[in-house]
Amino acid sequence: MVIDYLREEIHVLKEHVGGKRLRFTEDQRARLARKAKKLKLGKLKEIANLVTPQTLLAWHRRLVAAKYDSSKKRIGRPGTKVDITELIVRFATENRNWGYGSIEGALLHLGHEVSRSTIARVLKKAGIEPAPDRKKGMTWSEFLKSHWDVMAATDFFTTEVWTARGLIRYHVLFVIRLATREVKIVGIIPEPSDDWMKQIARNLTDCLDGFLTEYKYLIHDRGPQFSKAFKMILGGGGVKTIRLPRRSPNLNSFAERWVRTAKELCVDRIIFFGESSLRRALSEVEIFYNRERPHQGIGNKIIQFNAEEQDCDGVISCRSRLGGMLNYYHRKAA
Repeated sequence: MVIDYLREEIHVLKEHVGGKRLRFTEDQRARLARKAKKLKLGKLKEIANLVTPQTLLAWHRRLVAAKYDSSKKRIGRPGTKVDITELIVRFATENRNWGYGSIEGALLHLGHEVSRSTIARVLKKAGIEPAPDRKKGMTWSEFLKSHWDVMAATDFFTTEVWTARGLIRYHVLFVIRLATREVKIVGIIPEPSDDWMKQIARNLTDCLDGFLTEYKYLIHDRGPQFSKAFKMILGGGGVKTIRLPRRSPNLNSFAERWVRTAKELCVDRIIFFGESSLRRALSEVEIFYNRERPHQGIGNKIIQFNAEEQDCDGVISCRSRLGGMLNYYHRKAA
């Protein structure tokens, strides 16, 4: 009676489906096949309603065949874990003079036992040469980072200013410290002369308040303004100049990026009337850039941060410059 009821219940369910063909998952087929194997064919013919006994037995044969199918089984040694692979590439990239043995030792210190042959295979796949070839040269990025705290860059940009004599093109000379991104506008003049550039060099290396005091390298392009006399004065102050190759603005990318920032913040948004208006505007930009603007390149930090303006209990205040073009939001001390 129980079996008759269950069979009738299945018929009712089929009627609700509407005569559509039932779709079984692989797990459902496997479960039905395992149960069917325990019954004889005659018994299956009596009770099977969802599928025919032949179908159930066919599913069972497929399970048996899959058990002994070796085509999908992995052959050979297991692959190197992704995190270990990334560590090997990182060690080789950050340490140009490390050979396979040094990388093996560093990994062992971190709890990973990896053979030298595996290290060699990972580096070869990543396109990284062995240590003897890898340490011969130094990339420009590596050179900059190794001298980060003693290196600065300089460049000019120009803008048009309305004067009593009409439109005059002014040259703006600035210097940027690479490690901190701090910028100083060191000169504004219509046409830089050699005497003017020599005075700029003296100001930069002044032992009391020179912007390049304790700095050893200054990157600049091949502009004629950076004369031999200019470089000699800097050299006398302990600053070695690095003249970049032709058509290589990417090698002075930090200075190029600051020019873009200065133009976006101010230069391209203001019409200047007289040299004094240009100086006043760029002075405001310099203060905003160094003391108030977060920088993504240094983790969204402010270069010259004033801790007194981070009182979490104070009221939020806005400090505006250039008529509201530059805004700095901070908390007033309670």
